[in-house]
Amino acid sequence: MAFSLPIAIVAQERKLQNKPYIDYRRLHYGFFVGVHMQDMEFANNGFVTENGESWFADIPNYNPGFSVGVLADLRLNTYLSLRLIPTMHFGQNSIVFREQNSGEQSRQLVKTTYISLPVHVKFAAERFNNYRPYVTAGVSPMVNLTVKKQKQLLLKRFDFMVEVGAGCDFYLPFFKLIPEVKFAFSLLDVLQKERKDLLDANYLKFTQSVDKVVSKMIILSFYFE
Repeated sequence: MAFSLPIAIVAQERKLQNKPYIDYRRLHYGFFVGVHMQDMEFANNGFVTENGESWFADIPNYNPGFSVGVLADLRLNTYLSLRLIPTMHFGQNSIVFREQNSGEQSRQLVKTTYISLPVHVKFAAERFNNYRPYVTAGVSPMVNLTVKKQKQLLLKRFDFMVEVGAGCDFYLPFFKLIPEVKFAFSLLDVLQKERKDLLDANYLKFTQSVDKVVSKMIILSFYFE
């Protein structure tokens, strides 16, 4: 017991702070790079065609994507700040359609280029030495620039997500490095049910087999401020 007290005191010692006044700026900027994983949740309805076919959609594997953006951080008080984070997400999903009876498969590669404009509130703990953990939450309107027609499913161009995340500010001698993990959940159905674009009517059965498609995303980002 006598030896544990000095060790605990040493562990909590204050160290020389890097960039001690950076958090007192009213407005500061940064940028980030990261990776993400996209997912889609399908509400399959068991629709049966005139030929007796019943198709189900799923995403069996996930492909990593790339994210890049900039950051504007407005300090509200010691613990709260408002963040605007214009972002581009580059990724893709591979949708597999399976026919219940025959096991026949059809695949659709969905490439996405999202432009998003997340608005977050950041709540940070008190800084200790050269790190400061935080949580964040907000909303993110999104536009997909690479919607492809003449496919099994047609996805809408616009989406709207709720985002929650956590990270930690690490104060280095010349800048802040901020790793952050964030979860994004769509509030909208992105499936386009009307298929006036189709030249091949055989594709209509895939749209008829799905009632709803909801997007999800996990994003690992590294901010530099």
